[in-house]
Amino acid sequence: MAEPLPETPRAVRRPSRAIAAAVFFVALLSLGGWWAGRDLTAATRLTRAPLGGARLFDQVVAAVAQKYVDSLDGSAIYDKAVAGLLRELKDPYTSYLAEDRLRRLNEQISGTYAGVGLQIDIRDGWPVVIEPIVDGPSERAGVLVGDRLVLVGKESTRGWSRDETSKAMRGPPGSSVTFTVERGDSRVNFTLIRDKVHLRAVQRVQLMQNGVGYVDVNVFSAQTAEELSHAVDSVVKLGARSLVMDLRGNPGGLLEQGVAVAELFLDRGQSIVQLRARPGSQPQVFTDSQPQRWPTLPLAVLVDRASASASEIVAGALQDHDRAIVLGVTSFGKGSAQNVYPLSGGGALRLTTGRWYTPAGRSINRPAPPDQEAEFDDRAEGSLPDTIRPRFRTDAGRTVFGGGGITPDVIAGDTTTPLQVQLLARAMGKNAGAYRDALAKQAQTRKMNGPGDPVTPAMLDALYADLVGRGVAPPRSIFDSAVPWISRSLGYEMTRVAFGADADFLRRTQDDSALQQAMELLQGARSPREVFSKLEKRAVDVPAAIR
Repeated sequence: MAEPLPETPRAVRRPSRAIAAAVFFVALLSLGGWWAGRDLTAATRLTRAPLGGARLFDQVVAAVAQKYVDSLDGSAIYDKAVAGLLRELKDPYTSYLAEDRLRRLNEQISGTYAGVGLQIDIRDGWPVVIEPIVDGPSERAGVLVGDRLVLVGKESTRGWSRDETSKAMRGPPGSSVTFTVERGDSRVNFTLIRDKVHLRAVQRVQLMQNGVGYVDVNVFSAQTAEELSHAVDSVVKLGARSLVMDLRGNPGGLLEQGVAVAELFLDRGQSIVQLRARPGSQPQVFTDSQPQRWPTLPLAVLVDRASASASEIVAGALQDHDRAIVLGVTSFGKGSAQNVYPLSGGGALRLTTGRWYTPAGRSINRPAPPDQEAEFDDRAEGSLPDTIRPRFRTDAGRTVFGGGGITPDVIAGDTTTPLQVQLLARAMGKNAGAYRDALAKQAQTRKMNGPGDPVTPAMLDALYADLVGRGVAPPRSIFDSAVPWISRSLGYEMTRVAFGADADFLRRTQDDSALQQAMELLQGARSPREVFSKLEKRAVDVPAAIR
């Protein structure tokens, strides 16, 4: 028997009918809304016997399709179910790829697309050529850095986004596109035949000072190892006695290409990476199958927060086997592998199927925060302190760390954004695009006598005046506090516009702490072992510089 309710004080006593109505109203609110009596009975009946698997799913889908207040067609319901399933896996790398995303992924993997070969950015509301792709139709036709794309066909491009511009310039091989560029005070018309454009994985091969060769690897696409092999051979022929391989900003790509690149620098039989799938399955171990190409060539590898996936496989293998010294800041920490499964509807499922471990047994996977896209964020800023990270030993007994990303042997480069730059960015806010436009305008109008010319106070005053004219200028005190950074940015842009990408690269190297320290350690070394001897001596002389 239910315990009687305490008597309501006389001053606030209500009729029993009112009490019953209030209790019923509260009960309805606790259910989260109003229910029709017949449906409530049905809902209660559904909860009596536990359901699972396909039967539960089918009943929920049927109820939503038939009863939900907003009508949904069947395909929309299943789309939402797929999205919910993948989201609940809490794996930011598992996702459904619609046709356009699958196409972009295929282009990245193959390194090839059909178009005219232009790298475009938006400046002052117009598409502007940042760089024609080497040996593409645009470069062969004479399109230049800084050309403003003003017409495609007879349509003005003012206000176009990069995606809109890209779609207009791409098309089937053999088709044509007509466009007009503005170059200074004149206009130049082009009619180009679209062709297959290859985005080279290694876009820069440079012989630096003191016999140090430099190669960058931008992505691990289908031909990366082959391109890198040719690049290293060429720089060695130019006189390189040591090598810097730059993996900064490289988001990864094909696992087998990461393995193939590591093979170029390791000995036959050395392990490269171990891939572990679900429990109960046998790990897949990738081992070097051929002698290395340049066994005596001292090697440094540069990484940063955007070095991920296959980049980390390469850096981790070379670090664990003491083949290369690693410099920069802690890498991204993507220690998982995905397969892409085509679906009948035209899209595909990208699904995580394993996690990989370095030769020393390190998992460098750093879980992404929940509900966050896994495209390169600043998670490396929050790396665990070395005191609580798992420690491993290289072949030579050096200590390396697991627990998230590849930790360099030498920490070099900016690990945080300077406060003055943060304040400038905050002051500009949504007008950051206008700042870039003003910077580009100054680079176009200011003349340089040589690629090393300094940025003068007059140039900076002109830049600030431009921002004032646009109505987006930050307080002068904030602008002035960030002048060292602004000067470098303006100098780079002016050099690129006036003298090209090669001159811009060489100017940037002067301010590149990681590259400068790599060159210092490589200079004069005749073998990989000598580089580590210099590192050990430096650790004694300047212990704070080495983590």
